[in-house]
This record gives sequence, structure tokens and C-alpha cells, in this order.
Amino acid sequence: MAPILLNVFLAGIPTVLILFFFLRRDNRKKESPVYIWRAFVLGFLALIPAAIVELILTLLPVEIHGILRKLSEAFVVSGFVEEGTKLLVVLLFIYREPYFDEESDGVIYAVTASMGLAFFENILYSFGPIHELVLRGLTAVPLHAIASGTMGYFIGKSRFGDRNYFGTGLFAAVAIHGTYNFLLFLGGWFTLLVLPLLATAGYALLRLYKTAIQDDVEAERI
Repeated sequence: MAPILLNVFLAGIPTVLILFFFLRRDNRKKESPVYIWRAFVLGFLALIPAAIVELILTLLPVEIHGILRKLSEAFVVSGFVEEGTKLLVVLLFIYREPYFDEESDGVIYAVTASMGLAFFENILYSFGPIHELVLRGLTAVPLHAIASGTMGYFIGKSRFGDRNYFGTGLFAAVAIHGTYNFLLFLGGWFTLLVLPLLATAGYALLRLYKTAIQDDVEAERI
């Protein structure tokens, strides 16, 4: 039992740290822990239908080989399915709730849901080599937060704007998520390119989050 608990603990550390990082910046009007926990659990459970859809797509009798197969697996099977599932979680269960009362909440709840899904993924990977779990904690978990957080910015913008930006947000999330996966699928020195990808996309997300908070201040939602 001890090794299992240790694996689950190690799987959860990066998700908790990232959640803490974003929630610490939401210091003007903090979200209730109840709603944060609810979004996390919804994201955790969302991996089940996402995994089923991914499995179905991989079993389809479609003859795709070489670079096209890698692109399909990176951007469609993984990127689109997982980010699309997280988008549905926020839209179906959080978007119209009264506690979603700030534009910046889009980032908070999208990141939280993504951390739930990433935690479940980490548990599934945690019984392999320890170095895989460490690498996931350093790259894959931040990737989920960055891709979904970027999508969350557009969700919040839609919630308090006069038009929907869901398509733009999903496209941005899939682009980040798919590019990350594609670089890993290529292997070799291409895998090193995920580091500047995460750094650049992460910096862009923090700028978007700051913009959303500023919009909330100007609109007196905070």
C-alpha cells in the first residue's frame, strides 16, 4: 500500500503546486474552495469519456502513416479530444453558475479542471518508471494548465462580452497541446523544443490572465 500511496502523492504534487500558483494570483476576490474542488473533480472525471473517445479514434480503420499519423494523434486524438472535453466541462457545469462572476474566473476554472484531468493521467502513469512521472510533472502537467488556461481566458471573455470566443480558445489550446505532443512524437532533439514552447506559451498565458484581471478591475467586477 505504501508504494501506491507514494505514487499517488507524487502524481498530485505538480497539480497542487500549479493550482496554488494561479489561486495565489486570484487575491482580490478569491474563489470558494468548494467551487474549486468541484471543478477539479469534474476535470478528474472528464478523463474517462476523453480516454474512451481517444481509444475509439485510435481503433478506427483509417490508413494513416508516417508524419500524418503523428500529426493526427498529436492534434486530434490527444489535443482536440482532451481540450474539447475540458471546454465542455466548463461550459456545461461552470459557465452559467453565479460564482463565475469575473472574466479572470475563466482562467481559474479552466486551469482547475485541467489539473483534475492531469492528476488522473498522472495516476495512470505513476506505476511506470519514476523518471516518467517526474518528467510529466515538469512538462505535461504545466502543458495542461497552459493550454487550458489560455482557452479559459477566451471563455471568460465570452462570459462578459458580446460574442463567443469558444472556437478561438479551443483552437489556441489544441495548437499548444498538439504541438507539445507532436514534438514528443518526433523524438530526438525535437523533444527539447517543448521547453521553449512551454516557456513562451506560459508567459503568454500570464499576460492574458493579467489582462483579464485588469478588465475585471475596470468593469468593477472585483
